[in-house]
Amino acid sequence: MKELRIRLLVGVFVVAGVLSWAGARLWNSVGTLPSVPLAAPVVLALIAVVLTATALSIRARLKAQRERAPEAKGVDPLMAARAVVFGQASALVAALVSGMYGGTGVFLLESLDIPARRDQAIYAGFSVLAGIAVIAAALFLERVCKLPEDDDRNTGAPSAA
Repeated sequence: MKELRIRLLVGVFVVAGVLSWAGARLWNSVGTLPSVPLAAPVVLALIAVVLTATALSIRARLKAQRERAPEAKGVDPLMAARAVVFGQASALVAALVSGMYGGTGVFLLESLDIPARRDQAIYAGFSVLAGIAVIAAALFLERVCKLPEDDDRNTGAPSAA
């Protein structure tokens, strides 16, 4: 399984932000701009909490295994792989959604004197922050579940069978 690249996440965020900003300008010139839902930052924050709790749980179980605690529960490799895939998917979607709300928020900064637009800009800002929290939690989860590197690969020595 490949690690998430921060460059990829930043690229998705920037492209989605630019397209969203352009779409918001176009949509506003044609009619009314769709609103940013209040639930967006809440849902993203909940996903960040779930990812963080999963990472902390797996980290504690791995630590108990390493220390050979008598009541230590093992970590199922398939469960850890599923957690990492969930984290990676969440990070990619969060980068896309945060970019969309970020672009819309930047567009809304032009009209902060209108109370409804100001509220939408605040919701968009919180959505971007919650999306960044999802990405950070997903990267933390990925780091917790990462297998230690094989020593033979680091030294370049041939492995003995």
